[in-house]
Amino acid sequence: MQTNFTPEQLARPAIAYSNEELRACLQCDYCLPSCPTHQVLGDEFDSPRGRIFLIRDMLESESKPDEKTVKHIDQCLSCLACMSSCPSSVHYMHLVDHAREHIEENYQRPLFDRVLRWALAQTLPYPGRFRRVVRGAQFAKPLAFAMPRRIRGMVEFIPDKLSPPSPNDKPQVFSAEGERKRRVALMTGCAQRVLNTDINDATIRILRRHGCEVVVSQGVGCCGALTHHMGKAEESRAAAARNIRAWMKEVNGVGLDAIVINTSGCGTVVKDYGHMLRNEELAEEAVAISKLAKDISEVLSDIELDYRVAPDLRVAYHATCSLQFGQRIRFTPKKLLKAAGFTVLEPRDSHTCCGSAGTYNLMQPEISGQLKERKVRTLEQTTPDAIAAGNIGCMVQIGSATGVPVVHTVQLLDWVTGGPIPSALTGVAKADAVG
Repeated sequence: MQTNFTPEQLARPAIAYSNEELRACLQCDYCLPSCPTHQVLGDEFDSPRGRIFLIRDMLESESKPDEKTVKHIDQCLSCLACMSSCPSSVHYMHLVDHAREHIEENYQRPLFDRVLRWALAQTLPYPGRFRRVVRGAQFAKPLAFAMPRRIRGMVEFIPDKLSPPSPNDKPQVFSAEGERKRRVALMTGCAQRVLNTDINDATIRILRRHGCEVVVSQGVGCCGALTHHMGKAEESRAAAARNIRAWMKEVNGVGLDAIVINTSGCGTVVKDYGHMLRNEELAEEAVAISKLAKDISEVLSDIELDYRVAPDLRVAYHATCSLQFGQRIRFTPKKLLKAAGFTVLEPRDSHTCCGSAGTYNLMQPEISGQLKERKVRTLEQTTPDAIAAGNIGCMVQIGSATGVPVVHTVQLLDWVTGGPIPSALTGVAKADAVG
């Protein structure tokens, strides 16, 4: 693609980087079939190719973004499926993140949108605040029918039950069972600590049983993904910097073999800290932390798991976008489940987003709802006993539209290696002891 940035613009690192990515775009149509919003809406500007046109024009002009551009950038899921089909390897994620930052700094949204985005940024990354909001929304749920459409959608999305906070999410060190073979830090997340406390508990159990000392580091909080994808760059970089400093204390102290992340949306962002903070004081440390970050499936694939249960369970595997496209981890979770004895089923459109995409289901409920219905339909067509995924947002999104139990991959692996049956599978799961 031809660009026309001025020398003064190209002197700025962010513009110089985006210019290289824009110029790499061939403007072919390989990305269009893989884009969920283009499939649903059929608009050229709701495809990666169309959005790249809009991003170029917006950044070159440096004028106030127009409503059309903002609308189509907002409707992007950041599922990153386009990056898997791009013949010139354009880093679309970095382009759309830059565009969102520019919009946040130069465009005034309608009052409701500003309030909503502020409320989400001030709530979801903070487990205590989020838990209080969820409790309040649960009381309001019976009155959801009388609320405005967008508010009604958010209230109806709230789960009916919440587990109490897990003591395992507090900063502490869990010793390995038997000989210590690895020392890892676990990122406990933010929304996940409210919506499903079993995931971190299962992660800690399976790692400890297999010789890992697990550290929950003091000072680690939200990864910054939520504010990052809303264009709130200052807030997201502050969150990243806080985590980097906390983990570097561990690295420079006893040391770490990995930073384990069991929410793939968070993992994609943490692995990108090196890029996010490339022009900051912590640039070198950010690169070091990015290299240490591992999805739980990556860590477990390097361990010889001790199977104690032979499961009789048909599991439909939902490949989360942030795992298969953001982190390029496509086969590892399925291999782990198959090796553990599960019958692994894959839906017809395994590459398609479920519509969760962080806060997308709250800010773009209509498009998200269409994608959710399509994903749930193809998952249910496999007639599974359970659905497995590696991201809490996808789990809640899919679980809100199906009666099939939805569990995290690590919960299943924890169960067959000596942990408890996931609570969602009580009365569903069947298994025999190994040997």
